[in-house]
Amino acid sequence: MRARALLTLFALLSLLALAALPAVAEEIDCVTTEWKLLGANHKVCVNAFDDPEVPCVTCYMSQARTGGISGAVGLAEDPSEFSLDCRQTCAVVLPEKFPKKKKVFSEGTSVLFKDTQVTRFFDEKRKALLYLAVSRKIVSGSPKNSISTVVIR
Repeated sequence: MRARALLTLFALLSLLALAALPAVAEEIDCVTTEWKLLGANHKVCVNAFDDPEVPCVTCYMSQARTGGISGAVGLAEDPSEFSLDCRQTCAVVLPEKFPKKKKVFSEGTSVLFKDTQVTRFFDEKRKALLYLAVSRKIVSGSPKNSISTVVIR
C-alpha cells in the first residue's frame, strides 16, 4: 500500500513539474508511418514551440509516436527518434545578462520515466544560440540527440 502511495505522489509531482515548464508545443500535423488494425496508428508528428526567453526564435521538432492500443490510451513509450530545427523569425535582442545554458522545453514520451528535453546554450564568442534535444530516461538514458543553431544577426 505504501509503495502505491509513493508512486501516486511521484506521478503527481512529475505532472506538476511538467506543468511548470515554460515552453508548450503546438502540434502542426502528423503523418502515419504504420497502420494498426487496433488502436492508433504509429506516426511522426511535427510540433512547434517558441523559446520562452528569446522572442523571435521558434523551434520545430518531429518526433515518432507509438500507436496501437497502448498508444491510443497514453500508456505506450514513444521511441527516442526525433529531429530539431530552430529558426530566427524576426530581430533577436538578447539581454545583457543571458544564461549560458537553460532547459527551454520538455515533453513526456512515456507515462512516468522518459522525456525529450531541449536545452539552449549561448555561444557568446560566435553570437549563436544552440538548441540540443535529447531523450532522457531515469533508469537508462539514450545518446540519441539532435542539434540546431540560430546565429544572432
